[in-house]
Amino acid sequence: MNRRFLFVLGSSRSEGNTELLARAAAEQLPDDVEQEWLDLAELDVPEFEDLRHDSDHIRPTQGDVARLLDATLAATDIVIASPLYWYSVSATTKRYLDYWSGWLRTPGADFKETLADRTLWGVTALAHEEFEVADPLIGTLHNAAAYMRMRFGGVLLGNGSKPGDVLHDSEALARAKTFFAQEAPLARFPFPY
Repeated sequence: MNRRFLFVLGSSRSEGNTELLARAAAEQLPDDVEQEWLDLAELDVPEFEDLRHDSDHIRPTQGDVARLLDATLAATDIVIASPLYWYSVSATTKRYLDYWSGWLRTPGADFKETLADRTLWGVTALAHEEFEVADPLIGTLHNAAAYMRMRFGGVLLGNGSKPGDVLHDSEALARAKTFFAQEAPLARFPFPY
């Protein structure tokens, strides 16, 4: 299977620091790697409604939720590009991950089986010099990958607050050049602090 990267942009700002860092890393991917970019702020994705114990799930066949599900299932690599908002992922990113709960129970999706052994990556920009403040975000993504039996490539961290700041973070840009080239191990519980 050829590699297919899905970049899920979770910022409320278009072309923000997180997206710029994700695009810098994506530029290093080989030409034969497919890329799909979905901006959650531009998709009509309603609040997640937990119906696990109330009704049968039906696979969405149209609209942005169906598009998001199909893109997720088609990806060999899923990149969550979320800024650090209050020490975790953004609200739109959290909503996307909440939908995974419903997709686990959607007949015919085989969601967990399909994502098993695929790779989850993260990219985030934060306004702190101390990267430890991103541990809750990293833990969220790592544990989601572990639950799904996915590989976890880690999180590419960059520093930036004002638009474009991350382009001055030479260390983050250097890490971006090899970020997707690293081998991603199978994620396992507990999160290794």
